[in-house]
Amino acid sequence: MENTNTACLDEGLDPTCFESSNDIGGLWRFKEQPEPGRANIYHSVVLNSSKEMMSFSDFPSPADFPNNMHHSEVLLYLRLYTQAFKLLPHIHFQKTVVSVRQRPDFSVTGQWEIETEEKPGQRETHVFDAVIVGSGHFTKPHLPLHDFPGIERFDGKYFHSWEYRNADSLQGKRVVVIGIGNSGGDIAVDISRVAEKAFETKLNRTFNHSLYGLQPQHGFFAQIPLVNDELPGRIISGRVQMRPNVKEFCDSSVVFVDGSIIDKVDVVVFATGYHYSFPFLPRDLQAKSGHRLRLYRHVFPPGMSRPTLAVVGFIHALGAINPLAEMQARWATCVFKDLIALPTQDAMLQSIEKDTATMHQSFAVSERNPLQVAYLPYMDSLAEQIGVRPNILWLLLKDVRLGLQVLLGPCTPYQFRLSGPGQWVGACETILTQWERVAQPFKTRVSPVPEPSPDHKMRLMMALSGVAALFCFCLHAKSSFCSVPPPLLTWRAL
Repeated sequence: MENTNTACLDEGLDPTCFESSNDIGGLWRFKEQPEPGRANIYHSVVLNSSKEMMSFSDFPSPADFPNNMHHSEVLLYLRLYTQAFKLLPHIHFQKTVVSVRQRPDFSVTGQWEIETEEKPGQRETHVFDAVIVGSGHFTKPHLPLHDFPGIERFDGKYFHSWEYRNADSLQGKRVVVIGIGNSGGDIAVDISRVAEKAFETKLNRTFNHSLYGLQPQHGFFAQIPLVNDELPGRIISGRVQMRPNVKEFCDSSVVFVDGSIIDKVDVVVFATGYHYSFPFLPRDLQAKSGHRLRLYRHVFPPGMSRPTLAVVGFIHALGAINPLAEMQARWATCVFKDLIALPTQDAMLQSIEKDTATMHQSFAVSERNPLQVAYLPYMDSLAEQIGVRPNILWLLLKDVRLGLQVLLGPCTPYQFRLSGPGQWVGACETILTQWERVAQPFKTRVSPVPEPSPDHKMRLMMALSGVAALFCFCLHAKSSFCSVPPPLLTWRAL
């Protein structure tokens, strides 16, 4: 919610953030013991997107931070951000929101009553002009034991990935990990370093090569992909074995749908996703469209006489969540201030139904994965309403180097601070130096470059000439080259 506070401050609003724990960080604050009702992560968690792609639009990650940060470094980044924008005075810790309800004069004032609880039985009521909900959706583990016959007679131990911290207690154990999302992949790799063997079952589909037993039935962009550089190596070495869905449990054995059996299983980890719930919201604001909340542009509930409640960060895309949530918060605050008007209720409902239909056609949507959007089109659509979408042609005329970076380079969040409301004077320089920050973590040791010999120079010139000739031939033949971008980097096209 740090970015939501900043979005409010940008528009001259006075934000108050209620945080149920005693510190900032949310999901990224590692806890030695799981805390019920709060998101939890395991010790080995590392970002699966670049630091440049997950940074807030006006605060790049420090240059010496690794490109794929450990959760402790993400937390440090959030602390630096909070300090830089002086957000701590706006955050009230150890206050749990128990209810959000409209005031009797809501149709006139648009105000809400927020009831919070600091200690059991110690409650307070507050009045606010607008509300942003940013509580996340990784707090209620989904543990579908009814789908696994015989689990009640299983001799070993089983638990949800929400409880997993590290592999210390699994030394020499035989472990089955059910689920093949990012958590399942990470945990299987982590456990395989100490366990006798990890087995990962294809309960949930994701993307990878069929050779490794990871080929899904849907297309590549239909679901959030598993990103784990170590998993193929663990499969090759036999430390992780891929299996199909589990059919049943028999004492200490696990039986799979293909008839294969693993005996003497010690531990089963269910990486089976989460339920999402907003129990503090009025029931009429929890209506669904498909599997997702019925929200206009995934932010505003339709039907309110005054659009003064927004949901931020409840979204998935092939890209980092921080820029998405930040853009949603910037848009919401503009609506709160009447700088942007929402459509009529009928128009919003039609848009919601259309978005839901498009989502189900384009993505593998389910109850566990209720929504997903196309990252860049969604960002651009909100940015255009706010007035911060980059004008690439204008940028090319004004500064060719900057324009080319925006057009051909990754769509880093700083692009949405180049002009319009919330313009940041450092955005241009930050974009032009983003590849320097990517390279910086690799410079802990500079290797000397040997002086090439005359023969080597000659061979290099001949090789370059050959490459140039091949390139010219391909252009003449109207062939095209296709390069694969780094994981989770998104390019904008005209």
